[in-house]
Amino acid sequence: MNVLLFDPFNGAAGDMIIGTLLDLGADEGLVRAAMRSVVGEPTIERIDRSGIRAVQVRTHAPVQHRTLDEVLARVAESDAPAPAQEMARRVFLRIHRAEESIHGKGAHFHEVGADDAIADVVGACTALHSLAPDGVAVHPVALGRGFAVGAHGTFPIPAPATVAVLAESDLATVPGEEERELCTPTGAALLAEFSTVQPEGLGAVEIRAVGYGAGSRNPPGRPNVLRSMLLSTKDAPGGNRIDILETNVDDVTGETLAYTIGCLMEEGARDASAIPVVMKKGRSGHLVRVISSPDATNHLLGVMARELGTLGVRCIPMVHRAVAERTIEPVTVTVRGKETTIDVKCGWCERKIVSFKAEYEQAAACARETGLPFREIAGTVEATARRLFVERGVLEP
Repeated sequence: MNVLLFDPFNGAAGDMIIGTLLDLGADEGLVRAAMRSVVGEPTIERIDRSGIRAVQVRTHAPVQHRTLDEVLARVAESDAPAPAQEMARRVFLRIHRAEESIHGKGAHFHEVGADDAIADVVGACTALHSLAPDGVAVHPVALGRGFAVGAHGTFPIPAPATVAVLAESDLATVPGEEERELCTPTGAALLAEFSTVQPEGLGAVEIRAVGYGAGSRNPPGRPNVLRSMLLSTKDAPGGNRIDILETNVDDVTGETLAYTIGCLMEEGARDASAIPVVMKKGRSGHLVRVISSPDATNHLLGVMARELGTLGVRCIPMVHRAVAERTIEPVTVTVRGKETTIDVKCGWCERKIVSFKAEYEQAAACARETGLPFREIAGTVEATARRLFVERGVLEP
């Protein structure tokens, strides 16, 4: 299996991601055509960064900011392959959610809505599509420090939008050693969207190819590049490693079980459940099962012992879990003459949506506000989502 690994020890930006993927072997003609359809012919050349040969990409785009709808329209009209367009669309939705979490509803994109950002996202998604790895892993992302000036004035580094994008993702970060912005919101959103595999779960690998993408700055003594590697591994990517914790109890009440499951979820469990079982001597009891990431196992063992009074917990360590890619897609529907937007959770497999469901809390709030049954609200949202997904070609009719 081939896994693409990003190593953003100097941070990441959209142009650096395109450059490293081209250096790794992405289809330059396909990438050029996709970027050209958005802003014009890009410049792609090999340059030197502190002794490392790297690919630099420049878009030559004018400074023109756009709304989310305008950005998504330009993505849809580009010459990028349909899967790359859909990936780019999800990247901008990530950025939009980040902007709204900072500035409120109706926030504009500012720097990340400019034409050069659109070209960077479309180009990077097209490059990844052409490489078609089985999985993508990302080492901790360097962020930088200090202050910078943007559309809203002076802001701390990392930028608020970068922080919001990374907070929604599973990516790890490190401060970095430079007094400047190392990771941009666009770079963060691209890496978050691409990531499907945790790097620590790769095991032994063989390096098949290495690529370097150059940043615009060339500081002395420090290579301003983003490295990527194409790895061959015998382990199947597309999931992660978990521990399974189990214990049998026959002397706790239903209230205690419910409280314990709630505590476990609040304390970091991936999932927790209580399954009715018949125990020795015919006694009724429950099998309490907890899904835990390895780094949270010891803490969750303590929660189980404290809340359940159990004397022993079985730990089945490091089980491979296959995880479908997940996204949140906002869907707008009209309910009793009023437009409302409700998020839909989507599961993806091989770049197709295989499952989707309306967000419970938002659908429930709409049901309470309108007086309509919850199942009617959820059904309307999911029917609208189905139609939109089929139209976009990401869901089978």
